[in-house]
Amino acid sequence: MSAVTTPPIDLYYWTTPNGWKASIMLEECGLPYRMVPINIGKGAQNAPDFLAVAPHGKIPVIVDPDGPGGQPITVFESNAILQYLARKTGLFYPSEERARIAVDIWLFWQAANFGPTLGQTHHFRIYASEKIPYAVERFTAATTKLYATLDAQLGRVPHVAGDTYTIADIAILPWAKLWERQGQDIAAFPHVAAWIERMKARPGVQRGFRLKPDPEEAAGPRG
Repeated sequence: MSAVTTPPIDLYYWTTPNGWKASIMLEECGLPYRMVPINIGKGAQNAPDFLAVAPHGKIPVIVDPDGPGGQPITVFESNAILQYLARKTGLFYPSEERARIAVDIWLFWQAANFGPTLGQTHHFRIYASEKIPYAVERFTAATTKLYATLDAQLGRVPHVAGDTYTIADIAILPWAKLWERQGQDIAAFPHVAAWIERMKARPGVQRGFRLKPDPEEAAGPRG
């Protein structure tokens, strides 16, 4: 009897913190996937073919040919991807309700606070054509406050949502590892610093961070 081959998931991807969330999760879950590079530096996120799978024009997106009921499904928004893959595999997302709520709290904290604020900090500190001191100071200070919140939490528990590694850790790590670009002194947040090193030691995390498309590859999704 021949073995059943699981069809690969298409991962529409570029090397960004949100892109890393999806690549890390796929690696941690051991799911077969193939990368579809979306070169956001060349505006590929605005191509009609990509907008057909990602209405907001943001990576990452996954297309799972073996979705619920065995039918294909498209999932965009990085944290929705984490939740979907966690439910699909039964990994990194506890089934007990109180534990799941704890994960959801930090998952939404990342989506509503940590990611957007740090993204603005990156923009005004690094990418803005005009350096606006007020914006740089405002977002850098807001980022510091968020790191303090995370550090306090990691002083109480070994992982963001409690005792075990979950999708909350996967959601937050790709942003937190860029602390230097955000004007932060990681020594001021020793619990965060130690957690980052523990997370980066995981083989699945290492493989997810290593995923790098060739900048010269075709930018658009497969037809």
